[in-house]
Amino acid sequence: MYKAVFIDIDGTLIKSDHSISNATFETIQKLKKKNILVALVSARPLHGILPIADEIGLQNFPLASLNGACIAIDEKIVFESMIDAGIIARLHEQLQQYNVTTIYYQGMQWFAETQNFYSDYEQKITAIPITIEPFAHILKHWQNENSGPNKILVIAEAAETNEIQNNLKPQFVGQLNMYNSQPKYLEVMSIEASKLNAVKFLINQYHISREDIIAIGDNFNDEEMIEFAGTGIAMGNAPDEVKAKADYITDTNNNDGVAKAIIKYLDL
Repeated sequence: MYKAVFIDIDGTLIKSDHSISNATFETIQKLKKKNILVALVSARPLHGILPIADEIGLQNFPLASLNGACIAIDEKIVFESMIDAGIIARLHEQLQQYNVTTIYYQGMQWFAETQNFYSDYEQKITAIPITIEPFAHILKHWQNENSGPNKILVIAEAAETNEIQNNLKPQFVGQLNMYNSQPKYLEVMSIEASKLNAVKFLINQYHISREDIIAIGDNFNDEEMIEFAGTGIAMGNAPDEVKAKADYITDTNNNDGVAKAIIKYLDL
């Protein structure tokens, strides 16, 4: 018997126009009435998840943001991991050889060195304005506070993000997790942070076994939780490599894929 459903947001729960279909909304409400835990697990920062959670009545449910680097329940932070300032400095130095936009997320704040198309695009999904500041100033603040970002988002052309991942991942083994959330986006977190670890943390909190959970996602940062779940579901718009890890492939995010998958596996 399924007790929890973990759902990615972009490319999964919401359509390409960032709306939630009526079928998906109604299906989420039915899960709630059956007392099935519904957790949103996203690369978005918490302030980018909360409006969606409010819209579908999940504001008091678990929200795993920043690829699991920050987890909230009842809007209270219950888990948080940060990247060490020394590691950030090394990563920043390595990234200087590439043509990238780098955005840093810490809690409800986010930072970048320059404002451009990509930062403006990300600004559209959150009401909190981005802070534009030289990297040296941001790093000094983190060093003084003995803190760091929960996540770094590296944005470049798809071929370049692949090159960056292939070149840098071996240099930070045991220190950083790196995943593509879409071809141009490389998500970088501490080794403790991933969607898989967020799922494990939450099922431990709620005393639920992995056999009793469904996980639904569409991209490489969802791959581990899809493979881990008792029933892992890939969206129809997912890459073939992600689909290969799933127990079932549903329809696309623009064609009620989440609703169709949940209705298939649960008696709603």
